[in-house]
Amino acid sequence: MTSPFDTPVPDPTPEDRDARPQYVLPLVVRLERATPPGRTDALETSARAVLTLLADPRVAGAEGEWAERVAAWEDARIRKVVRRARGGEWRRAGELPGITVTGREAEVRVFPPVPLDGWPKDLAKLQVSGTDLEEGAPVDAPAPGVPVLWLNPELEMSAGKTMAQTGHAAQLAWWRLDEAHRKEWADSGFALAVRTATPEAWAELVAGGLPLVQDAGFTEIAPGSCTVVADHPALRG
Repeated sequence: MTSPFDTPVPDPTPEDRDARPQYVLPLVVRLERATPPGRTDALETSARAVLTLLADPRVAGAEGEWAERVAAWEDARIRKVVRRARGGEWRRAGELPGITVTGREAEVRVFPPVPLDGWPKDLAKLQVSGTDLEEGAPVDAPAPGVPVLWLNPELEMSAGKTMAQTGHAAQLAWWRLDEAHRKEWADSGFALAVRTATPEAWAELVAGGLPLVQDAGFTEIAPGSCTVVADHPALRG
């Protein structure tokens, strides 16, 4: 029997990725006016949502119904777009095939990839802007042994943009892990933390050989900007 964690690691930077059909991974964050989630909780929940999709049997299984679309998405650029929804918008999004992941306050629904110009109607009309979030509570130091997605302290990004970046970082870490460590992470519910590095620590993290997100520069920041380092204990030398 094939394990759901036996999927091969794709090449994240094929030379001809821009010439291939382009897909995007939609993520929708629930953003009710009266009860918005805290920023860090939303960032962590977004990253966990991406990992949950990648480990789902519909993606990881050889005959998974979403496997072909995810493979096509991974063969090109791993674009992710975060949109916001509330009320009826959120309910309608929940009726589309996808997975909802919850944090302490945040709810993020991730959907199988769609063609860049082929978004479902109920997702296409959702807003991308306006996902600026504040912290709802003090952010503690990460628990020992928990994977940490470290943000670049010199970049300013909207919450929606940063949610996509933490999703990228989690995915790069997933690709680098062996089957045993993937299973261990999944069994923990994809425990992780998102924190902003100090400038000194950031320089060490970037030089440390850990998975590093370099943004394509389609929105908000310059092409090639280093945004997040995925510091999973199993990937440290």
